[in-house]
Amino acid sequence: MQLQPSPVQTIHFAGHSIWLKRDDLLHPDFSGNKARKFAYLLAQTDLAGKTLIGNGSAQANSLLSLAALAKLKGATLDYYVQHLPQFLKQHPSGNYAKALALGANIICLPPHVKGAQVDPYLQQWQLQHQPNAVFIAEGGRMQEAEWGIAQLAQEIMAWANQQGIKQLNLVLPSGTGTTALFLQKHLPFNVVTCPCVGDRDYLRQQFEALAPELARYPEIISPIQKHHFGKLYVEFISIWQQLFAQTKVEFELLYDPLAWLYVVPELIKREPKVPMLYLHQGGVLGNISMLARYQRKFPALFG
Repeated sequence: MQLQPSPVQTIHFAGHSIWLKRDDLLHPDFSGNKARKFAYLLAQTDLAGKTLIGNGSAQANSLLSLAALAKLKGATLDYYVQHLPQFLKQHPSGNYAKALALGANIICLPPHVKGAQVDPYLQQWQLQHQPNAVFIAEGGRMQEAEWGIAQLAQEIMAWANQQGIKQLNLVLPSGTGTTALFLQKHLPFNVVTCPCVGDRDYLRQQFEALAPELARYPEIISPIQKHHFGKLYVEFISIWQQLFAQTKVEFELLYDPLAWLYVVPELIKREPKVPMLYLHQGGVLGNISMLARYQRKFPALFG
């Protein structure tokens, strides 16, 4: 099985026309940047009956994508989380609920295993107990992700050639920066991103760790104001509401607001005549739980 190319459409926001690559429409369950990162697994024929081992948060996009992948390939997913809130266990929602419905086994890690210890712990556990299992690094930050992201780059090049576009700013927000990095490796265009999890130095370190010899890294535009990942900000929900009202497209609430608040306006100001393509990386199912939090904290915005 192979992913079909996602469509590109034109949206109008704040008086500007912007191209939008709809990777959120790749597949009902297996979409966005995680689908691209895990595409190499989707293309494999020998996963039936095997166990996939992943880790992250209980509402991570990777949880749903891996659960869907396991279902598509006849495999089993064991997904390890640091913490599973009692409320979520009693009232499943979002990515967690959908992953459970797809058959994922969601398992809490031992309390002493945290942060950078998680991947080595799971890899060692796998060797001892399930040597034939397939371990997948958190968030898909791995060399194998290049395979699917290179396919995405090919789609973008084919579209640009069809449109006669010679110069382009490709915009996307970044966690580990894996998608932005490999897109820049395979495209002649300017890939522009912003750090959503750490700062500029963290993102640059991620680039250098995955591709130390790459001659050109994506351009990083840092937010003027520091934001803590997962925290609620009135400017995030406000720009998200404006985007939906003007484009009728639902974006996600953790990463996209930073790019639309800082990267898109900066490029419009700096290079108004250069076409812009925004990559919609999916993840909107996670909005269910995020919106509930926003409604509790900023009820006046939902009047």
